[in-house]
Amino acid sequence: MGQMTLVIGNKNYSSWSLRPWIAMRQVDIPFTEHLIPLFDENWKAEVSKVSPTEKVPVLIDGEVSVWETLAILEYVNEKFPDRGLWPAASDARALARAVSMEMHAGFGNLRGNMPMNIRKDLSGKGMGLGVAEDIKRISELWNECRTKFGQGGPFLFGTFTIADAMYAPVVSRFTTFGVKLDDVCQAYCDAVLDTKAYREWKEAAVKETWTVAEDEID
Repeated sequence: MGQMTLVIGNKNYSSWSLRPWIAMRQVDIPFTEHLIPLFDENWKAEVSKVSPTEKVPVLIDGEVSVWETLAILEYVNEKFPDRGLWPAASDARALARAVSMEMHAGFGNLRGNMPMNIRKDLSGKGMGLGVAEDIKRISELWNECRTKFGQGGPFLFGTFTIADAMYAPVVSRFTTFGVKLDDVCQAYCDAVLDTKAYREWKEAAVKETWTVAEDEID
């Protein structure tokens, strides 16, 4: 059986790429990384070879190609069911799926005003229209998950799951923009930032020299 390939964009900016990458790395699912620099002169030609949507991430497993982040995460969960990427209990799993899908579909104000940019310190910036409401909702979700199902460890459902992978770029954004959080949420952010997988991603991100102008806030 050949090793899977995960096609990603720049680590400094590509929040969607971070999600499957950190999940697979954190639970020791083997894969080969193929990085295509976002929006440079070769972007369209290179990404169109592997992605029907001309977006990343894409997971390639032999003849199988999976795009869209949650689809990738569901695929690797089915392929490696022993890695615990969803909580074992049905009630916890239902909440984990709901909060993951809410992240996938929502929080556009946060995304638009606080783009992921690991190299920058933008404390105090990014509080555009609707961002405070998004932060409030995310804080409520994190507190609910931690209170109901977080007793077994520092993550939303105790151990690291797809839900944590989905919110890892939010943790990164909150750090870059210096968002003030309650104690539960800050402790959760600290736990994600301290994972071996996130630290590896960040180390590579800060060494990148590519820039994406729209994600560079002064």
